[in-house]
Amino acid sequence: MLHVRSIWNGAISFGLVSIPIKLVNATESHSISFRQIHTEDGGRIRYRKFCELEDREVTQGEIGKGYEDADGTIIPITEDDLSSLPIPTAKTIEIVAFVPADRIDPLQMDAAYYLQASGAPAAKPYTLLREALKRSNKVAIAKFALRGRERLGMLRVVGDAIAMHGLLWPDEVRAPEGLAPDANVTVRDKELDLADALMDTLGEVDLEDLHDEYREAVEEVIAAKAAGESLPQAPEPAAGGKVLDLMAALENSVRAARESRGEEAEDHAEVTSLPQRKTTSRAAPKQTGGKKSTSTAKKTAAKKTTAKKSTSRKRSA
Repeated sequence: MLHVRSIWNGAISFGLVSIPIKLVNATESHSISFRQIHTEDGGRIRYRKFCELEDREVTQGEIGKGYEDADGTIIPITEDDLSSLPIPTAKTIEIVAFVPADRIDPLQMDAAYYLQASGAPAAKPYTLLREALKRSNKVAIAKFALRGRERLGMLRVVGDAIAMHGLLWPDEVRAPEGLAPDANVTVRDKELDLADALMDTLGEVDLEDLHDEYREAVEEVIAAKAAGESLPQAPEPAAGGKVLDLMAALENSVRAARESRGEEAEDHAEVTSLPQRKTTSRAAPKQTGGKKSTSTAKKTAAKKTTAKKSTSRKRSA
């Protein structure tokens, strides 16, 4: 059972069905945190909170929220003010629709949470919603309020639990206008075939096998400095260069990917090699006027002289 402190308590509103739940974070960060220090002596840098009217440091218990109006006036807003907002989603995850999962643009995906059934009375309606989501092959779209504002969410089944992904509102996602290449680019079928071959060669991956190599490298550096040892050396960067021939680059990528997987490119390659470019080779000097070269003429004359001598010897004999 997952023992994580809940960050929000409320209920799922599924029509007239109410499901008491606790909201817990579904993800955790494993990134390495650094402290700010004074580089001269290693002392910690700390930020203190001062009241600008009294010019004194205040404790966390003295700090609240306030909204700054256009004229600079600060309007205090308390937690009670926010908890009594006149909206149904203040303490409720209100399901408003059920849609196919592919209707959700991944650009809208935000933080992920697990919805935990709160108490025995929630077990039956929680299970009902979970099984209904499974059978429908759909996700639930819901509205909820968290950390001072109303949000959009998507509920789906993960294992035996219901997870909720926070979604950005559609108007919070920027349109990608002006980001594509301006020039008219034509992609040939052979280039697409090679791209397909590269994708097939790289294949799929088990996400469980992927890990944060940057974090591991940082941990090695920290361990080495703590032990007073020499720092690990970064590998030499691969020699780069301008890709002048897209087809050649794709072919080389396919070949390298297959070799890295232990495959022989010749046995598995289904890509037709590019035709060899015609190279201009030096033509042999032409024989002008049917004359042989000087060296050839000398060799021929020597052969004739030898033949004459041998003939004269035979006659005298």
